[in-house]
Amino acid sequence: MLIVEETIAGPEAAQIPKQRGESLLEAAVRYAEERHWDVCPGTWLEATDGVQRCSCGQPSCAVPGAHPAREDWAAQATGSATVARRMWSKHPTASILLPTGRTFDAIDVPESAGLLALARMERMDLTLGPVTWTPDHRMQFFVLPGASVKVADLVRKLGWSPLSLDLTALGEGEYVAAPPTRYGSRGAVQWARRPTPANRWLPDAEQLISPLAYACGRDGRR
Repeated sequence: MLIVEETIAGPEAAQIPKQRGESLLEAAVRYAEERHWDVCPGTWLEATDGVQRCSCGQPSCAVPGAHPAREDWAAQATGSATVARRMWSKHPTASILLPTGRTFDAIDVPESAGLLALARMERMDLTLGPVTWTPDHRMQFFVLPGASVKVADLVRKLGWSPLSLDLTALGEGEYVAAPPTRYGSRGAVQWARRPTPANRWLPDAEQLISPLAYACGRDGRR
């Protein structure tokens, strides 16, 4: 799978979370310390008879090892690197969940539409934030908080029915799984566009909704 990444040279590059080779503990601490994102440990994978299963114990778990481990997960989330280190020291294989509706919301679209939209956005020279790429073929575009309450109206203004597009905005009470969280045997969450000092300031949903809606509409017709 081709990974689209933004790279940056210079001394700040050492402060950016790595795409590969970083433990869950190291990544969670970096997200809290360098991006000031709240982080929360989720479920994890356990080997049973040679098969990786979710710690939740549900045989039919839809996202094994990559969802909240407790009902009060949102209250458990922390922006403290010290607390994050303590949490993942207890559960080193716990997934990393980033609550939305706090420092960012996320617009979730299918992988095929996300790749098309990302290419269009780059040609349009739009300001972009981080973008995750999940093993279940979804992409999440990080935007300023508040997107979840206005995306439907923005889509309607573009002439689309919100129900006709596979496009949702994740806000308060929801989350995204962050790299290098694994989804069972499907693989790990990756950065399609990783966090860097250059994209610390996030775009508003209004800036990205047109190419995302167009891409989702085209993807749906196919």
